Amino acid sequence: MAYEQSIALLDEETILAECGPMRLAIRAWQNGAAQIALCRQAAEVSFGYLEAIAEHRATLALPVKQIERSPDNDLAQRMIQSVKAVGDADLTPMAAVAGTIADAVADWLFDRGLTKVVVDNGGDIAIRLAAGQTATVGIRPHINSLDISHIARLDDCRSAWGVTTSGIGGRSFTRGIASAVTVLAENASIADAAATAIGNACFVQDPNIRQIPAEQIDPNTDLVGQLVTIGIGKLTRSKCEIAQNKALERAEDLVAGGDIDGALICQNKLSVMTSSLAAWVHKID
Repeated sequence: MAYEQSIALLDEETILAECGPMRLAIRAWQNGAAQIALCRQAAEVSFGYLEAIAEHRATLALPVKQIERSPDNDLAQRMIQSVKAVGDADLTPMAAVAGTIADAVADWLFDRGLTKVVVDNGGDIAIRLAAGQTATVGIRPHINSLDISHIARLDDCRSAWGVTTSGIGGRSFTRGIASAVTVLAENASIADAAATAIGNACFVQDPNIRQIPAEQIDPNTDLVGQLVTIGIGKLTRSKCEIAQNKALERAEDLVAGGDIDGALICQNKLSVMTSSLAAWVHKID
């Protein structure tokens, strides 16, 4: 399927690249000076990345446990590796697509000697920092909220960071009830897959949670036969806490395995995070 492509100057430091489901906000600096021309080139490159992944859509839409042979494409292989690392056999590699593209574009820019790169693919963010650079990321308690509840402060202790979010109301389906699950990891690809898995784990049985098969919403979904959440009615606090604790346990397992740095799990104003995240993420009073 051919998508319409567009590249626009969003502000004096940001290039917006749109193609089908991809919406990239690309920013990069060299010692504090915005590099708009290189960001435009990166936008063109991003279209090629999306097209390459689309060529392998049939394989990448399969549950990872069913994929016997990886496609001959670096990004497709990275998606598969990230989902396998998370360990949910029923996830498809598409759970890592947004983060993987963000990583690839960020790496393309960073490899050209830029000192700070931020690539935001619809809320899945890849950050690259040279020595002496820092980045601050605002975290929302709900995907569709304009309010920021927490701040992540990242430094140059390593050059690559991924900050991704999954939850009900986002671009992708979720089987859980979290309004936002934000994951911090060493790259956006695995953070994306982990946010999906943790978001799915945030669930509790209740008649006020409305779910339907994913294909009833999107006949081309990679989640055929799986129930996804379309609405949440009033839940007791205890039910919310049960769901959050399930998600927190899933996140702690991924932290213990070295897959992610940590996760923040929000159900609107009710939030909990892994203890490991306290080094970088702080609640706004």
